[in-house]
Amino acid sequence: MSQEPPARSPAAAERARDLNREAMAAMSRRDLAGAKARLEEALRLSDQDASLWINMAACERALGEPEAALTAVEGALALDARNFMALLMKASLLERLGRLRQAAGAYGVALTQAPPEDRLDAATRQALRHARDVNGRHRAELQAFIHAEMADTLSQTASAETRRLQAFADMLVGVRRNYRQQPVDFFYPGMPAIEFYDREHFPWLPELEARTEVIREELQSALALDAGRFTPYIKYSENVPLDQWAELNHSSRWSAFHLIEFGAPQEAACARCPKTMAAISALPQPQIPGRSPAAMFSQLQPRTRIPPHTGVANVRLVMHLPLIVPPGCGFRVGNESREWTVGEGWVFDDTIEHEAWNESDQPRVILICDVWSPFLSEIERDGIARVMSAMDRFSETVPAGGV
Repeated sequence: MSQEPPARSPAAAERARDLNREAMAAMSRRDLAGAKARLEEALRLSDQDASLWINMAACERALGEPEAALTAVEGALALDARNFMALLMKASLLERLGRLRQAAGAYGVALTQAPPEDRLDAATRQALRHARDVNGRHRAELQAFIHAEMADTLSQTASAETRRLQAFADMLVGVRRNYRQQPVDFFYPGMPAIEFYDREHFPWLPELEARTEVIREELQSALALDAGRFTPYIKYSENVPLDQWAELNHSSRWSAFHLIEFGAPQEAACARCPKTMAAISALPQPQIPGRSPAAMFSQLQPRTRIPPHTGVANVRLVMHLPLIVPPGCGFRVGNESREWTVGEGWVFDDTIEHEAWNESDQPRVILICDVWSPFLSEIERDGIARVMSAMDRFSETVPAGGV
């Protein structure tokens, strides 16, 4: 059975606090030997106070005894394993002792416990920046070493296998986050969490890309003659929590020319863009009344950012076909950021956190469509559609957001 630490009398604890104050005063006078003697006495009276151990570590460090200082800081961490100052001091001491790889890892641990910088004094902020630099260099060196060790294996793998191997290594090193699917409404078990999908899953994509120019022509016509159909994409009512959408709610800074909205073709928009509709018809889109398919021209105004968010369901993916893309536009899904190129489509999982931005002085417009995940069988697609439709009929409502 583990033993509890012996109880200390209130008088002993009070005397330890007095000795600590005397030790700090002695250190300020550079009487390091006197400070150490007082701290040793204080710890004999009250060794369950992490701050005493941290002060002892600082004193030993000032005396030029880094090993003794490290022992003292370990005493503090035995009492409070998440103590930021103790963790930062431990890393600094390991660096001073020349144990650089251990120091880099220890700095990484300290960074996980760092408070906001505005709560730190100037010296600690500088130490925190040093911690980031040392840990960052260590991660980069480790990443390069592991990738070099993997080179022969990677040269033998297909692109999907390469992506998974590199992601595995980068998450181990700590330079890549493990982004998961976070659908707002519908989570289907067993679906892979892939940020950007390989093109090989979508044999229809090259044909759609080949129609970019005719789609662009219809878009330009819509912009010139039917601009009023570009309406705010975010349209929440006042009684709904807006969270990250407050700035864009009912704003034309992000607008959509809906061709198909919540499964319903928009007749006037479709009539304006018949060639676009013909191109879209070849896509394997979900068919769920009141929810899907969806297709639209998405327009993002200059100096506008779509905040990080996730989509509704992981049973379908989202396709982007860039049509008007000024410089300074970008898109991030999970760990990977890309820039659009006119006529080069991609498909991504929008239940993984994603965001978009337009830092240019011109609007950006892309065609967006939803498509079934290629990892669902026809039986599953039919079953998913039936479940969603049954739920909607039973509840007699369809939440805004589609599939």
